Amino acid sequence: MPTTKSTKQQTFKVNGENLLKTVKDLIAKGNVRHITIKDKSGKVLVEFPLTIGVVATALLPVFAAIGALAALIGECTIAVELEK
Repeated sequence: MPTTKSTKQQTFKVNGENLLKTVKDLIAKGNVRHITIKDKSGKVLVEFPLTIGVVATALLPVFAAIGALAALIGECTIAVELEK
């Protein structure tokens, strides 16, 4: 019988200049399954799933998009689905 891993949600409020650093730090922890970035009104700006074994080079386009987004927004919320 296959086992399913449980997950939990966390949210972080950050400003645009700390957005990329926060996302990189979360990914470095290794237990992040899904990241959603929302503006301060709650509108989803970008979301992306992360798979086990994802390597940094595969994330370069994502980091570039987040960097561009960070330059355009002030405050935002990062919603993260973590594996327990």
